[in-house]
Amino acid sequence: MDPPRGKDSETNEDDLPPGWRKKQSKSRPGKPWYYINSHTGKTQWEKPSKAAVPTERKRDRSPVMRGGSGEEEVQVLHLLKKHRGSRRPASWRNPNITITKDEAEDLVRGLREQIAGADDVRAKFEELATVESDCSSAKRGGDLGPFGRGRMMPSFEKASFELQPGEMSGLVETDSGVHIIYRVA
Repeated sequence: MDPPRGKDSETNEDDLPPGWRKKQSKSRPGKPWYYINSHTGKTQWEKPSKAAVPTERKRDRSPVMRGGSGEEEVQVLHLLKKHRGSRRPASWRNPNITITKDEAEDLVRGLREQIAGADDVRAKFEELATVESDCSSAKRGGDLGPFGRGRMMPSFEKASFELQPGEMSGLVETDSGVHIIYRVA
């Protein structure tokens, strides 16, 4: 069942402290919303009770450390355009993808330019990923959630870990197709 929509106390974004926004969850039954710190891009399931405070970003290129395991993780959004040479040239958008790799690269370059020129890069990335990406993560604005090393294709992993939060990659090629990546955390 979909979460309720409207302006009640559970769903009213005006009830959130400054610096937070909410997004509808489709992955966790019983948790209709998750909350995003607009300054850091970090997400949480619990409704925030305090204002999000801007933090100074370090330029040390070190990935996020999660939990007590010491495993380094990043969280990214991505937008994928498949082509006829992709590992599986079909998607939720198109059951038979016939464009060439060059055409896919041109499409991704154009989308990247639209995103880079936006006032809110993350919001524009999510918006375009939702309708343009050939990955099933499109329904989450391209969000892949946190992941550690060894979980993604090497070129995708390398690009993801080299970005700082709030940075967007150039074109990244994998067996799946052509991507752009936006690092969230």
